[in-house]
Amino acid sequence: METLKTDVHGAKQHSMRRVLASATLGTLFEWYDFYLYGTLATVFSTKFFSGVSETAAFIYALLAFGIGFASRPIGALIFGRLGDMLGRKHTFLITMILMGVSTLGVGLLPTYATVGGVAPILLVCLRVLQGIGIGGEYGGAAIFVAEHSPRNRRGSMTSWIQLVGGVGMLMALAIVFLCRQLFGASFDDWGWRVPFLLSGILLAISIYIRLSVSESPLFLKMKTQGKTSKAPIRETLTQWRNLKAALIAVFGLVGGVTVVTYTALIYLLFFLTRSLRLDETLATHYVLVIMACAMPLYVGAGVLSDWVGRKPLILGACLVSALTIFPTFRAITHAANPALEAARTSHPVTVVADQSTCSVQFDLLGRAKAASDCDRVKQLLAKEGIPYTNEAAETGAATTVRVGDVTFLGAGLAALREGLSAGGYRDKADPTRIDKPVLWSLIFFLFVLAAMTYGPLAAALVDLFPARIRYTALSFPYQLAAGLVGGFFPSISFAIVAQTGDIYSGLWYPAFFSMLTAIVGFLFLPTGRVEDEALDSDLASAPDNASSPAKVTRGA
Repeated sequence: METLKTDVHGAKQHSMRRVLASATLGTLFEWYDFYLYGTLATVFSTKFFSGVSETAAFIYALLAFGIGFASRPIGALIFGRLGDMLGRKHTFLITMILMGVSTLGVGLLPTYATVGGVAPILLVCLRVLQGIGIGGEYGGAAIFVAEHSPRNRRGSMTSWIQLVGGVGMLMALAIVFLCRQLFGASFDDWGWRVPFLLSGILLAISIYIRLSVSESPLFLKMKTQGKTSKAPIRETLTQWRNLKAALIAVFGLVGGVTVVTYTALIYLLFFLTRSLRLDETLATHYVLVIMACAMPLYVGAGVLSDWVGRKPLILGACLVSALTIFPTFRAITHAANPALEAARTSHPVTVVADQSTCSVQFDLLGRAKAASDCDRVKQLLAKEGIPYTNEAAETGAATTVRVGDVTFLGAGLAALREGLSAGGYRDKADPTRIDKPVLWSLIFFLFVLAAMTYGPLAAALVDLFPARIRYTALSFPYQLAAGLVGGFFPSISFAIVAQTGDIYSGLWYPAFFSMLTAIVGFLFLPTGRVEDEALDSDLASAPDNASSPAKVTRGA
């Protein structure tokens, strides 16, 4: 009898390991692609958007990144509906294939130099397909693990999904780093394709494992009793109880979690390389090491959420992020590039111009040309990552630039470059002047906040929705917030910086959404969980055309 119990326990453990492997490999793939594209945004700007200015090209590359996110809610509705009606397993097998083929395809694309304007169109099409696939991936993975897990361990089990997301980003950074070292100057020419082509190996492994796992026992029980939803999208969007939960998920959970997480995972690297002018390899090294050290914190946060609840952990970190993001990034500047901070204090740069001659630096259609001295000056400053302020001049006055007490004509860019150099503005940050212990600590602090919010997120979302519509109801608000709030975070923030000249002005974006989530979540996010009908309610009494009542258990 004892041997039988041991065998059953061992079989369950083996089955759970396969469930975790199946779900987490998809997340690994998702975040590998996410960070790969984000890390190589500068390369994409030159390879696919070289028909516009350098600053505009970089923002367009980030917009292509964001467009993939914008298509995610579409995928969430398509695959969420399939997952609630036909099953979790086969649905997120399809999402894996779509996601993997789209990532692999990026490595095979022709560039702008080869096919002109067709190149960015092809890139955007692949990003859209990628986004649609990812739209059904996260929800499927979170639900698949949660519905195989004991309810009192959902936080700890689903947090592995979040941790493996970090592994995917770590892989992306490591592979890019190794490829840069191996290919040298050839990396920007053709070597950037290799990390995308290598994803084919991960795709094959993921498909094999997903084919070998069993369907969610909760879904099978609902299907056996005929209680799966016949219209999960309608139930989610037209029944107030479910729609309210979806709105809370968007504004009281995912919006803030997304910006807090992306601040550490992607905006930080852009800030270090473009705004603070750190060498790209060196900046990647700093982020890579801290990311690896912080990975166990995701599981730790998930375990802790099973004890203290998801709400205080997530909302507390969002609040801390909103209150500390500006001083944290100012401290990062002081530690990483003290020369820039000193130059900004001793020789502040001011652009004095007739404002009617200055264009908006972010031209969405890419048609505006730097026809005026004001535009040319601002493009130069944005390209070099030099902070500046704007000052209005009289109508018709010539554009001038003050660097400290010295004034330069806007028409003389060569003289302006020399003046900026004399004022302490360097092309690259001096690595010997980096305060490493302080910089390590500040980056780690950002990753701690990311772990506290992102680690328990999957369990918090699963807790919000009843099982019969959970795939749709969880996936849609998650991807809506992650896609619109998170996907356009880098491009909007850097467009704000390009327009204002203030390297910190883009931080208002994450500060706003993290504070909004802290407030909305505090007021409306339940402190408990919606119970699974198949486990805690009588499924036989649930109507065929509606969700069962959302019974809430305290203390989750």
